[in-house]
Amino acid sequence: MAGSQPLLVFLPFFFAIAFAPISVDANFPKSMYFYWGGYHSKVLGNGDHLQLVLDQTSGSGIRSKRAFLFGSIEMLIKLVPGNSAGTVTTYYVSSDGVKHDEIDFEFLGNVSGQPYIIHTNIYTQGNGNREQQFNPWFDPSADYHNYTIHWNPSQVVWYVDGIPIRVYRNYENEGIGYPNKQGMRVYSSLWNADNWATRGGLVKIDWSGAPFIASYRRFRPRACMWNGAVSITDCASSKTPTNWWTSPMYSQLSAAKQGQMKWVRDNYMIYDYCKDAKRFKGQMPPECFKPQF
Repeated sequence: MAGSQPLLVFLPFFFAIAFAPISVDANFPKSMYFYWGGYHSKVLGNGDHLQLVLDQTSGSGIRSKRAFLFGSIEMLIKLVPGNSAGTVTTYYVSSDGVKHDEIDFEFLGNVSGQPYIIHTNIYTQGNGNREQQFNPWFDPSADYHNYTIHWNPSQVVWYVDGIPIRVYRNYENEGIGYPNKQGMRVYSSLWNADNWATRGGLVKIDWSGAPFIASYRRFRPRACMWNGAVSITDCASSKTPTNWWTSPMYSQLSAAKQGQMKWVRDNYMIYDYCKDAKRFKGQMPPECFKPQF
């Protein structure tokens, strides 16, 4: 699960909605709220710029007011600069409960001069253990970069600046779990994970560098809102002006995008659960034998 932050109780947010594809306003106060550590985080400008803060008192986290079933969820993020060892910035979608679904980006900090780790994972019905990790081919703390989770009935794709780095395809008809029955909210957080994040917990946070700040802009979910009782067919058949549900580019990556992903995976991938036979004692997860793009 992305993060082990304290869970605070809030009054429910009720919103009268119809189920349809939407593009949510990028204004953070309209679309998201602090569910943790909001007292020392900031919304700046006209509500289009957000800062999450980690110091010795607390980390912080935001959560979308709406839940979605399928969509393209994007955010511009600038990660903690300098010595970020022990810190983790998360950006993910998740449903609630023990048997939750979840699609993760996690950014594991490192000592100055060493690369971040982009950690990805996916949970279905509470089952995860599908980690893939990458080093970025840029400094993610020097400027904003676009991180997008594209999730439709056919596949989940993790994009960085429009470049796909990972695909998880739907093989549910063969008994392989796929997240398609639970609406998920969007989360992001910044927290202390120095018990495991950097070199397995050997490198701790240097609190002399606090406060640590992760910055956000342009939250864009182009997605189907979830009201708790809508079928997959209803969402998959919905159309926007760009016909993004029916376009072939969303059911399978183009040859050009497959080439981009191969370049990333050949040069920047540092861990793939599907190649970790020792971890699974030779009993590899079934999706590892299926084409993913």
